[in-house]
This record gives sequence, structure tokens and C-alpha cells, in this order.
Amino acid sequence: MQPRSLTEIAAAIGARIAPPDGVELSALEGLAVGPDVVIDSRRATPGSLFVAFPGERVDGHDFVATAAAAGAAAAVTQRPVEAGVPCLVVDDPQRALAALARHVVDTSPALSVVGITGSSGKTSTKDLIAQVLRTAGPTVAPIGSFNNEIGAPLTATGCDATTRFLVTEMGARGIGHVAYLCSITPPTVAVVLNVGHAHLGEFGSQDMIAKAKGELVEAVDEAGWAVLNGDDPRVTAMASRTRGHVARFAVGERPADGGEVQVWATDVEADELDRHGYTLHIEDRTAWSPAGEGEVVTAVFPVRLRQLGAHQVPNSLAAAAAAYVLGLDAEQIAAALSDAEALSHWRMELHERPDGAVILNDSYNANPDSMASGLRTLARLGAARRSRDPRSRTWALIGDMLELGDDAAEEHRRIGALAATLGITDVVAIGDFAGAIVEGALAQNVGIRASVAPDKFALITAAAPLGAADVVLVKASRGLALETVADALAAGGTGVSDADETGGVR
Repeated sequence: MQPRSLTEIAAAIGARIAPPDGVELSALEGLAVGPDVVIDSRRATPGSLFVAFPGERVDGHDFVATAAAAGAAAAVTQRPVEAGVPCLVVDDPQRALAALARHVVDTSPALSVVGITGSSGKTSTKDLIAQVLRTAGPTVAPIGSFNNEIGAPLTATGCDATTRFLVTEMGARGIGHVAYLCSITPPTVAVVLNVGHAHLGEFGSQDMIAKAKGELVEAVDEAGWAVLNGDDPRVTAMASRTRGHVARFAVGERPADGGEVQVWATDVEADELDRHGYTLHIEDRTAWSPAGEGEVVTAVFPVRLRQLGAHQVPNSLAAAAAAYVLGLDAEQIAAALSDAEALSHWRMELHERPDGAVILNDSYNANPDSMASGLRTLARLGAARRSRDPRSRTWALIGDMLELGDDAAEEHRRIGALAATLGITDVVAIGDFAGAIVEGALAQNVGIRASVAPDKFALITAAAPLGAADVVLVKASRGLALETVADALAAGGTGVSDADETGGVR
């Protein structure tokens, strides 16, 4: 945010100003705070606002002095803290952060907000949209997955009077979560990617997941846009829940359910590293009517993605549709998609070792849909390498997919079965449901090698040393922190250099 007066911020968040000892309240009226807003005292910068979150293990109030020493101009707290800087005292720092974010959004006159939700692909799509929109103007988007009630408003505070686009993820673990995030950053464009199985244990059914994700399109007003996946029936049906205009995207052919703007890909092809190219089609019917008035605008341009995996094709189409309804032209969009790079860590990061072995680090998170996508990418890479070297092996070093509820064991068995039917040569599983993964793989009777690893060290040593033509996928839910496994294999070692000391799952 652009620097703002302490009194403006206090009014926006409903705070009482508590001056430091020996300072009169009147002396603080002209104090400028900003541009940064931080929740980690180590990230405090000169002039920044530090928001102190209370906690059982770590209490932000204990770090107000540290933030002040680093230059913070003020702190949001639940109680006055003597640290040489004024405190903005509120009942709930989280709600105060949300109120500040909404104030920043409301006072950024040129701002359009793109909200993204879906069971998988949010972060990759966010990165693509942000890179496309940056070709048209100043854009704020987080690195990584800041998609909850803290990360989303914290990202929004990065906007200022010059910001043209804010791109934000909106995650949901229950009904009302997306609606709450929309109350902080009301979307101009709502992008819904898919309704899968992530957090199925918390929602109970895919229909309930769809109900929660659809809160995003309900928050769009009459002038806004809902960008919907035309290949997902639960998503495309959300058109009835929005007051805004509707754009749809699809892979392979024109979206069956139509839309005022339709975006699709044809001639989809992958290279040896599973980077996909396609022909981008955009059809704009906003000026057309059944009476024959106006015209249908069409555009066709080639796109060559740099990200790995077939799942990036629909992600990029969602990005194209969002950018188009925000005013970018089709040629500009196609060029920006072809230039876009992977920005967030541990999402299909490809590491090619000097000896030729390839490590796919997709360890950030996992659910049945993203795990299936990762395995399919591994299979395609392996097939390409095997065409040159029949000794090539494909290794799936995979672990638990959390929050799946009563269906967890069966979903893990299905993943094991999928690995076998895709022709993956080796599966090594870790975690509480590792046995179910192995059981599913071996039940296919296709000769796959599958085993359970008791800890991270065993997971690494099972695959090392790798052959020069081997490809390894490392993937599990965030709680297993398998990025340390991917790092160790990419480095060519067998130790868990940056893992927890025991080498166990954490």
C-alpha cells in the first residue's frame, strides 16, 4: 500500500491508538505508515506496519520490539505493547488485517481483482494469469499459495494507487470460506478451475465442494465475469449462480455450454519434457445477438507452454479467458503465455542432473486429482526416454494425500492402481496410507515394483543410485514435506540433507 497516516489506518480497522511512553497522541497525527504490511518481524522494513497475531506457541506481541528495531512504524495488537512505536489496539488482529486489505482495495481506483478457486491448479493458474496481466499493467500476486484468511488479505495490502490488477487465490475448507475472502477482495473476474476431491473429508461430497467454490461466482456483480471450466460439469453449471457475464474454456473443442466469451485449445501436442503447445482459439460474442446485430470476434494464435504437464493446458486457457475479459488482446495473451515461467516452488519443478536423471519435484501438496496428473506426466516423460533407452525406469516416490475422510484408503489404492496401469515401473510409498498405495499397484498384476518406505531416508535410498535415463516424481501432501527428498535426489546424494534429523515423516 502507499504510505498512509496512522489515523487513517486506525479508522479503517477500528483501532484505538496507544502511543509509546512519553509520546502525546497529537504528535502521531502526521505519522506515515507503509508501504509494507508484515506478520513476521523478520520481514519488517522501515515504515512498515507489523500485525501481531496471538498464538499458543508463538505470540506476535513478543516480537513487536524486534519489528520496531527493524524500522516498523507501528503495530496492530490486541493490547498495548511498549516497544517505542504506537500500537493500533483491536479485538482481533486477523479481522483488522482483513479490514485494512479491504480499505486498500477500495482506495485503489484503477484496480481489477481476479479471484481463483478450484480443487487443484490454483497456484499454477495464478502464476500464469499474473504473468499475462503484467504485460498490460502493474500487477500484485503472491509467490506461492497465499490463499487463506491471512495470506489473501496480506497479499491485497501490496496494492497501491498504481496497481491495475490483483490476482488472488481463494481456498476453502468449508462453506462460507470463499465468500469471506470475497468480502475482503471483491472479484471483478471469478475463475473456477475444477471441482475435485481435495478436502473431501471436510466437505463430505463433491457437490458440497461445488457449493463452496461457487461462492466465488456469486460475489461477481453485473459488470464482472465468471470464467468457468467447460469440461467440468459442476463448474460449468455455476453459470446459473452468477449475476455477471460468463466465459468458458475447454480443451480439444469449443466449450459445449457456450458463453459470451469462449476459449479453447486444439492441436495439443507435448514435447519430450511434457511441455505442451496448442492452438489458442478465442471467440467473443459480447457484441453479437441472435437478431444478427453486431459481430462475433474470433482469434487464433499458437501457444507453447514452458510448464510441464497436460494439466497446464486448461490452467493456461483459464488464464487466457481471464486476461481477455479484462481487455488484453488475443495475440498479446498468446505471447505472454508462451513466455510465462513456473514461479512457485515445488510444483512440477524439473531438475536434470549432470548424469541425465530427471527429478520432478511436485511436493508442495497433493490430492487425488493432482496426484493423477503428476503420475501421467511421469509416465509421458518415461515413455519418451524409454524410446531412446529401454533401461529407463520411472519412479513414483509418493506419500499420503491428507484430508480425504472415510474414502482415504480407497483413494490411495486407486492412485497405486493408476500408477501400475500407466506403466510406472517403481512405486515407493510413505505415510499412513502407503500400504494402500502399494496394495492398489500390486493388484494390477502388471509386474510393477512397489514397496513401503518407513521414513524419508529409506524413500531416498530405495531410488538411489538412479540410472541416467530414469525419471522420478516426488509428491505428497504438504504435511509430509517431501521437498527434502527431491532436493537430496536432485543433488545426487542419498542423505536427507535438509530434512528433519531423523529422516522421518514430519
